[in-house]
Amino acid sequence: MDQEAARKCILIVDDTPENIDVLLGILGEQYKIRIALNGEKALALATVEPPPDLILLDIMMPGMNGYEVCRRLKGDVALSSIPVIFLTAKGKDEDEAMGFALGAVDYITKPVSPPVVKARVETHLALDDQKCHLESLVRERTAQLKKTRLQIIRRLGVAAEFKDNETGMHIMRMSHVCQLLGKAHGLRDEHAEVLLNASPMHDIGKIGIPDDILLKPGRLDTEEWHVMQKHTIKGALILGQHSSEPLKTARLVALTHHEKWNGEGYPEGLAGDDIPLAGRIAAIADVYDALISKRPYKDPWPQDKAVDLIRGEAGKHFDPDLVALFLKHLPEIERISVRYADGEELRPGRQAESGVNEETT
Repeated sequence: MDQEAARKCILIVDDTPENIDVLLGILGEQYKIRIALNGEKALALATVEPPPDLILLDIMMPGMNGYEVCRRLKGDVALSSIPVIFLTAKGKDEDEAMGFALGAVDYITKPVSPPVVKARVETHLALDDQKCHLESLVRERTAQLKKTRLQIIRRLGVAAEFKDNETGMHIMRMSHVCQLLGKAHGLRDEHAEVLLNASPMHDIGKIGIPDDILLKPGRLDTEEWHVMQKHTIKGALILGQHSSEPLKTARLVALTHHEKWNGEGYPEGLAGDDIPLAGRIAAIADVYDALISKRPYKDPWPQDKAVDLIRGEAGKHFDPDLVALFLKHLPEIERISVRYADGEELRPGRQAESGVNEETT
């Protein structure tokens, strides 16, 4: 970066040209200067990219005064962080209080003193730099904490898959399909991302299922199947009640991804829109991936057969609107399956519980 580009930019706002000339003489060699003779021009110049680093703002101007200019600046998210120093001949406490209440950082009284102007400007630019640096550090640390939290959530999801001796890539495919269907349904990007990061926890409750049932190579009897169904409730208990959106969503997915649109699912027999959207989306993604995936106890279903089953379960197992979106976005879903394909080695295991058909899932 050259020296000229690195210089800070000061916007000087004053309706008296002589005052501007004085400030130019004080600051012109050290800073890039923009000049506005009224409030409307000041607001326009403040939006020019890059925005000014600091504004020296006269209070007593015809038309829009400095207080109103400051109020509008602080009301604009893009401009609100620019430090404003008022220039004024007014020195009453109530005048200063009003300026600070509007968001100004300082006052300089007229006639100005060159050393005071230089010192105040340098001080507030340095403080703003420090503030920006601290905000950057906070954002960086927050992003690191978020990344760590999401990694923990995802690893717990993988732990559940190891417990069930399935391939860990199942949760990768399933979670990305959940994100895709969420966006297709109209979720904002950040909410769809929450679903991406929460859905790997859908089977976390299997950690609480006895191995002799979870790892049984054959069909489960009625009593065993009743125990297996409790992995949804156990998952919700493991995840608990949290204010964190990913964990709240993970709990919903764990509890409701085996509910069915017609009310014949478990654990609560919810039907239709009473099933949370996250659970309805996860149900389709989980079953579809189980059908097309190779398992030690079965070969993968052909794509067309798996799609036919999903289509046929619209209005029964699955939300019919979500099935329509699934079919509409099938090429993208197929690309997810290819991108996160299983490796050649698969661990021995038992049937997965999709709730459609034990032999096929």
